[in-house]
Order: sequence, then C-alpha cells, then structure tokens
Amino acid sequence: MTQSNRPVRTRFAPSPTGFLHLGGARTALFAWAFARHAGGTFILRVEDTDLVRSTPEAVQGILDGMAWLGLNPDEGPFYQMQRMDRYRAVVQDMLAAGTAYLCYSSPEEVEAMREAARARGAKPRYDGTWRPEAGKTLPPPPSDRQPVVRFKGPLEGVTAWHDIVKGPISFANEELDDLIIARPDGTPTYNFCVVVDDLDMGITHVLRGDDHVNNTPRQINILKALGALLPEYGHVPMILGPDGEKLSKRHGAVSVMEYDTQGYLPEAMINYLARLGWSHGDDEIFDRETFIKWFDTAHLSGSPSQWDPKKLNWVNNQYIKQANNHDLASLIKPRVLALGGNPDQVDLSAAVGLLKDRCDTLVQLAQATLLFCGEPATPDPALMTQHMTPQAVAALRDLNHKLLTVDWSLSAISQTIKTVLNDHGLKMPQLAIPIRLAVAGTTQTPSIDAVLTIMGSKLVLNRLAQHIS
Repeated sequence: MTQSNRPVRTRFAPSPTGFLHLGGARTALFAWAFARHAGGTFILRVEDTDLVRSTPEAVQGILDGMAWLGLNPDEGPFYQMQRMDRYRAVVQDMLAAGTAYLCYSSPEEVEAMREAARARGAKPRYDGTWRPEAGKTLPPPPSDRQPVVRFKGPLEGVTAWHDIVKGPISFANEELDDLIIARPDGTPTYNFCVVVDDLDMGITHVLRGDDHVNNTPRQINILKALGALLPEYGHVPMILGPDGEKLSKRHGAVSVMEYDTQGYLPEAMINYLARLGWSHGDDEIFDRETFIKWFDTAHLSGSPSQWDPKKLNWVNNQYIKQANNHDLASLIKPRVLALGGNPDQVDLSAAVGLLKDRCDTLVQLAQATLLFCGEPATPDPALMTQHMTPQAVAALRDLNHKLLTVDWSLSAISQTIKTVLNDHGLKMPQLAIPIRLAVAGTTQTPSIDAVLTIMGSKLVLNRLAQHIS
C-alpha cells in the first residue's frame, strides 16, 4: 500500500558530515521540484546522528547552499538529534509488539557467523541466535554485556517496489540481516531513524541517490512492521566526472558555495543541475518556474550523468547575457573592490553591459571591468614598438586634441575616430590598436569607441597624453 493518492510530501535529508555538493544539491532540486510541481510540501531534514563526523560548520554549509540555490523548504529544517526520545519510544513499542528483539551477540561473534556463512558459500549475515521464534529456547542473557536491538525481519519471500527511476526492484528477504535498530547504549541507528522520520513526517515520495538502494528493502520492511503506508521510492544514478569516474574535488565534488565563490549564478546552477539526469526534449535554458511546470519523474534518467564544466560555463554565460545590467553590477561590485578596482569611478552598469557577453562567470566579469576602474596593464614593449609608429603617434595626438572639445558620447567619439582615420589615411586597426595600448595597456578590448565612452573623458585624455609627447 502506498501514499500515491495523498498530497505530495517530499524530503531532502542530508548528513552534515560534509558540505552540500553537486550530487546532494541535485537530489534536493529534484525533490523540491517534484513537490512544487504537485503543489505539495518540501521538507528539509538534517540527519545529524553521526556525532563523530557531523559538524556545525557542515550544517551551516548545507543551509547556506540550499538558501543560495533558492531551494527553500516548506517545513524544517528538522534535526534527528532533537528527536531521540521519539526513536527510543518506537523501539520500545516494537519490542513490546515482538517486531524487534534484544540481541546479545558480540561484534566478534557476529563476524564469526558471517565468516562461517562465507565458508559455506552463503551470503554473510547474522544467524538469528537471539531471534525469538515459537518453540525456540533462547540462550541465557550474559550479565556482562549490553544488548543491541534488532528488527525481526521477514525470512521468506521478497521485498519489492516499483522504483520511480529504475523500475521494478526486488530483494530476497533471506538475504537481509535482522537489522540493528538500536546500539548497546540505546542510540538508534541511521536506517531506523530514517523510517520513523518518514513515517512521522508523512513522506509520500523519496527521491535520493542510488547509493541508498540497498537500504530501501530494510526501510520498507520496518515501515510495514509499523503498519505505515509506504512512500514511493526513486533512486537517481550518481554524477560522474568528465573522465567518467566518480566526482573528485578536482572535478566538481566541492561545496555548492564554492560555485558562488567562482562566480556562477544560482539560477544557472539550478538550470545546469536540472539537466543532469532529467530532460524536457532538447530544451537547454529555462528558468525555475518553467522547470517546475515541466518537471516529471518520467524523464529522470536511469543512467549516470556526467558533469561537464564547459557546459556549466556555457549555461552560466547564457544567464549572464540575459541578466539586468544593474543587477549584475551590484553582484560584481564587491568582487571588483576585492580585486583592487574602484567601481565608483565608472558607470558600472554600462561597463557590465559592454563586457558581459564575453564572460562565463562573475569572476571573469569583475576582472574584465578593471579595464575601466583599475590600473591599466603595462604594455608589452614589443607591441609598443610594433604599433606605436610615428604615424600612429601623430594620429593619437590629433585624436587627443579633437576629443578635448567633443560632447562625450558614443556617437561623437565614433565620428571623431573616423575623422582622424580619414585625415591620416589609416585603417581602423592602425589607430584602434594604439588607442587600446595607450588607454588599457592591451591590444584586445571591446569596441574602442564604446570603451572610451565608458572610461570617461578625464581618464582617456590623461592616458592618451602620456603617449603623444
């Protein structure tokens, strides 16, 4: 029995043993989009029971990453460590109902059972020494050992479900251990906490990475023992690096917030992550509202996706091109300041409008903007010798003189340059390159009349004057 006819409730349940990375962000995105598409509820749950590896910094990193991406939960964040009393109460209920039992076997004894099974060619598992059965006499409990609590799972038949992504999946119950649901100190285990949370929070659909497939039959059997309706499960394949191997720190497996540092827009990251394992025909660029409208599980891929930094750059460039210049200027202003530029000495929005088509990231855009609000590069002496010919210097002198009296506008500057070219019998590169070297210290800039317009008369005339004496 499933919850398919109930209002959709999905969850993202990261463990704060590390920061939010690409794979986790994509899982969160799909669960969020599924809930949004269905008019349902998206829940954030922090599975922080690993006290050794969980850190407050990682928790904050997850929250920051979710906020940056705009994947805001409708409920939560909930923290498992704040629900310990509830888990312990359910363990006691299961002991009372006979769906769980105390097991006094030591870890060494359990390992010996598994070795014996391997020697027989069987699947290594706990042999049920302390599992109560009708007519079975259990050993006397050792007085010097605290028991674990094991779930009394079914021994026959199969546990099966229709996976939203992978299709039919089944496990023979005889291959499943009686799972430990509470440790000797009474602390509940991961798989058990997940089940109680999904039950209490009314989760109807679980979308998560396919590294959880082996956990699913155990969780299903515990839910059945608790008399719960089962969520529908969908397991999304992993993301591979450009080399086809598991993502490494060199290939994308870093905190999502690192992409903020590198100058990616959250809208672009959402768009890119959406296309990693999901598609809508050949559509490549779409905003989040369109993504929500289009999202369905039928087009989730059952094959691993490959992270492509070049494609991410292309997507980010599309969003930078489409962005409002004023908004972009606000985003890059602190970056320009950090690079030593003075963004207040230029019309930053105008500079952004001229440069943004050439930039894949905000970092590149901020660096490019230094053309207008930073110190000019030191020209290569060889280039100066090549392009600053006597004829070019004479033309620069004439240009400088004429620019002293023109209305400082794109059209006036453009016409002045054309006049100088005509008067000196030069082609555009013969004047444009010397101008670029004089005002920017480089031979490569956007359209030179637009560059001069944005730079402003004072800066342009001062820099030209240094090369015409």
